[in-house]
Amino acid sequence: MVNKQFSAWAPVISAVPQGSVLGPLLFLIYVNDLPDGIKNDMRMFADNTKIWSRIGGLTDCVQLQADLNQLHAWSDKWLLSFNPDKCKVMHVGHDYRFLYTIQKNNSTHNLSATTEERDLGIVVTDNLEVSTQCTEAAKRAMKVLRMIRRQFKDMDKECFTILYKSFVKPHMEFAIQVWSPYLKRDIESLQRAQRRATKLVKEFLKLSYEDRFCKLVDRRLRGDLIETYKVVTAKEKVRKEDFFIFSDTGYNLRGHCYKLATTRNRLEVHRNFFSQRVVGRPWNLLPAHIVEAPTVNAFKNRYDSMKSGPWGTIKLMLLRPTSTSTSTSKLNLCNAF
Repeated sequence: MVNKQFSAWAPVISAVPQGSVLGPLLFLIYVNDLPDGIKNDMRMFADNTKIWSRIGGLTDCVQLQADLNQLHAWSDKWLLSFNPDKCKVMHVGHDYRFLYTIQKNNSTHNLSATTEERDLGIVVTDNLEVSTQCTEAAKRAMKVLRMIRRQFKDMDKECFTILYKSFVKPHMEFAIQVWSPYLKRDIESLQRAQRRATKLVKEFLKLSYEDRFCKLVDRRLRGDLIETYKVVTAKEKVRKEDFFIFSDTGYNLRGHCYKLATTRNRLEVHRNFFSQRVVGRPWNLLPAHIVEAPTVNAFKNRYDSMKSGPWGTIKLMLLRPTSTSTSTSKLNLCNAF
């Protein structure tokens, strides 16, 4: 409807009108009943569908194959077939191999196994390490930096801030809570991109890198704490029990009322998951007036005030034990980003 005038009716033979506002919504309505009859866990985002199961034996493999058959039955009924070439299977943490198949046009197609797949912009590997994603993010950031350097021969700090926040920073911090690096080589690969970016500003050339910019590791820590606050205070539409275990020490002890319990991890990669690395020193050592902030913006402002205050350097060292002392001016520059 435009200016209170309706367009004429037109028959739609298949799919949905391309390029329309209602197109994505109509597609979601069309596939809304796809999870019906699926026994294992399943997630959908637009036209991407993922099914996963914990494999403990042949019975679990057979059940997962039954879910694939159920998807084929749905696609035959509603004339929306899957593309076998784009359907992959990834084995995570086990060597129990099973040949999964999917049907199309009365023929059986074997699903190929993959060790690396891009999911919603994040590269996921079968060992759950983030090195590949860090390398890809650093390459994209460097590519944008080269484009900026060609187009802008001379920049001041204000111009650089706008360009960096708009074009470079999103590549290095998109969904960073999922793939935050913990290996030294991965941390350095991202830090190297930011170090080169600061060299584009003549005002920064006379300063050491530590005085030019806040380190990426400090910004990642801030992002982890903000996301933790959203989860534990039910400001994110997720089940907080799926991420954290709340400590039962009670509120009468020192600290705040949202203290989290630490768990024992056998693998290094699991120890650095978001739900594990943020527990302990980073989150439990925050003052109560920060954690019990009423809104997300209030949490951010109180956390930034703590860092830039007279005790900011000491508290930052407690939150990130491997860091060195940080000047107030550098922390304020970090807050600007």
